[in-house]
Amino acid sequence: MSKFERYLTLWVALCIVAGVALGHLMPAVFHAIGSAEIARVNLPVAVLVWLMIVPMLIKIDFAALAQVKEHWRGIGVTLFINWAVKPFSMAALGWLFVGTLFRSYLPADQINSYIAGLILLAAAPCTAMVFVWSNLTKGEPHFTLSQVALNDTIMVFAFAPIVGLLLGLSAITVPWDTLVLSVVLYIVVPVAAAQLLRRRLLASGGRAALERLLARLQPLSLVALLATLVMLFGFQGEQILAQPLVIALLAVPILIQVYFNAGLAYVLNRIAGEQHCVAGPSALIGASNFFELAVAAAISLFGFNSGAALATVVGVLIEVPVMLTVVAIVNRSRGWYERGTRADSAAITRS
Repeated sequence: MSKFERYLTLWVALCIVAGVALGHLMPAVFHAIGSAEIARVNLPVAVLVWLMIVPMLIKIDFAALAQVKEHWRGIGVTLFINWAVKPFSMAALGWLFVGTLFRSYLPADQINSYIAGLILLAAAPCTAMVFVWSNLTKGEPHFTLSQVALNDTIMVFAFAPIVGLLLGLSAITVPWDTLVLSVVLYIVVPVAAAQLLRRRLLASGGRAALERLLARLQPLSLVALLATLVMLFGFQGEQILAQPLVIALLAVPILIQVYFNAGLAYVLNRIAGEQHCVAGPSALIGASNFFELAVAAAISLFGFNSGAALATVVGVLIEVPVMLTVVAIVNRSRGWYERGTRADSAAITRS
């Protein structure tokens, strides 16, 4: 992890300050940015999102899907967490904390919007930073690559139906045209463009050409993320200044969600007898979120000023420090994990 990525939380905090300040100083500029949209999809944000995620998607080799069978137990556990547990557990936590326990402390007209933002945050598994987390836990790189490639493939087809279902259960009107357009703009088009660019680079200049391009694009990706946050907080500034408690309250279900899903994936891998080098990245993929997509989708579906957009940004704010604690837990518990798998193997041998 570069120094810039290591201190991402600090840069996000500075973007919050800058966005709030600029929103006060240049309201007309932010109004113009917010009005530049088609079918409720904001075009400046769409461009920034492409700059954020295309470099990440270029790293993905979809040929790695052929390796899925090598780590089928870890793949099965991670798929179960990502698609059968995480979106639904986050919806339940949102209804419990935001819709019930914290309801009296939050703006009444934004309750459903906050829940929607939490659902969007959990509905798509992370595709980029998990490579960093996997490396920090000495994870099996082929498992991580094949799992991310598989998740990205599933996301093209599953993101909109899952989000639509859970938003419907939350009694939120689903703008299906905008949701489908968001999937096309923020998943289908970037994946296709990234893979075409990847193939051309590998064909013309090989792996070295690909690495050179990624080295140039990675800083641009992070700058685009931070620029998006400055714009978002330019619109959200008044609400944040009026009720700073909102961010702390929204962080509670997100924190519980991360540790719950990471722990569940880790334990299920241990029960299944999977190696620690697979269980570690499995837990981290199960816990982390594709927050770039969540932010963009929240803005498209509900607008810059919505509670949904703010809830997804809270996820960005706490992602790096929380995931680093998960990495530390996975590393420090390696002995406990491997004792369990050895005991299971010995029991099977005796039987």
